[in-house]
Amino acid sequence: MPESMYIRTIAAMSKTISLFLLVLSGMLFFTRCSNDVDLYAEYKEITVVYGLLDIDDDTTWIKITKAYTGPGNALVMAQNPDSSNYPYKVDAKLIGTVNGNDLEPISLDTITIYNKQEGDSVFYYPKQLMYFTTSRFDLNANYNLIIKTNENEVTAQAPLIDDFVLSYPYNTIDFVNDHAIKWNSVKNGKRYEVTTLFHYQEYLPGVYDDTLNLSIKIESIYANPVKVSNDLEGGEVLELRYAGDKFFSELDSELEKVPNIQRWSGMVDVTISAGSEVLHYYIEINNSVAGSLLQELPQYTNIQNGTGIFASRHNIVKSVPLSGFTERELVEEYNLGFKYKAK
Repeated sequence: MPESMYIRTIAAMSKTISLFLLVLSGMLFFTRCSNDVDLYAEYKEITVVYGLLDIDDDTTWIKITKAYTGPGNALVMAQNPDSSNYPYKVDAKLIGTVNGNDLEPISLDTITIYNKQEGDSVFYYPKQLMYFTTSRFDLNANYNLIIKTNENEVTAQAPLIDDFVLSYPYNTIDFVNDHAIKWNSVKNGKRYEVTTLFHYQEYLPGVYDDTLNLSIKIESIYANPVKVSNDLEGGEVLELRYAGDKFFSELDSELEKVPNIQRWSGMVDVTISAGSEVLHYYIEINNSVAGSLLQELPQYTNIQNGTGIFASRHNIVKSVPLSGFTERELVEEYNLGFKYKAK
């Protein structure tokens, strides 16, 4: 499946926490010069929150942790769940508001994730406490996240993003010529990322016992897969141009040319991931400092009395076959083993 905005955002969130912990370690190192200073006398609890709301999710996850200080390597301390997890279940709930009226509060439950893999940046090693709900959301509501710890009350707000539709592709998608993916912006949606996944079947006589169902993510057709709307009202006509010839060149470079191999084209999934304004700016700021330790890390958060991000996103997918001209080009002009599908 194509890499989603959600996965990249969570990875960026975890990287931000790691950088924050390194800064804390550096502060401790430089303040050790004086024996008259109590390094932990001024400790103040900092709640760290990350969560994304999506109307289609059957389970909504909220990550609620805390920042910490201590002697030694901050990254080593991060592997101890007690360093970042609260030792008790905090009072966390979501309250939707419609026309100034509060809906019934949604209390978040907890679960501990034990199948964390080493090297996975989403959860702390070896386990992570997560807050969640399986309740459905009211699309007309703005949702307030309220977290009460023994020392703090943390709040944040996020609107929801509704469904929207693509106007191109319609019945088929053409890669013989250059075209544009087209859609209208949706209310509360600011950032739109487009991904394209080409499905195909493959069979190699004498090697495969059966036909394989495979797919390949087509990335090179877009100069930049991101489109940003001018406002949050919705209804703005948006389009993202793509270079049709790069579809063929990418398949030609990625698919192995094997004698006697047989392939058949399948559906093309065009996915648009819409993100709220808060999510857009969070991603932009983190991308702007990626890979540079010399740049000052900007602080961007919409968490009141804490840090992190609480935002919304929504994905739509449209699946269409290749146009007749595109399939003919693929079958007749490229030595990749593609054949016409039997009628």
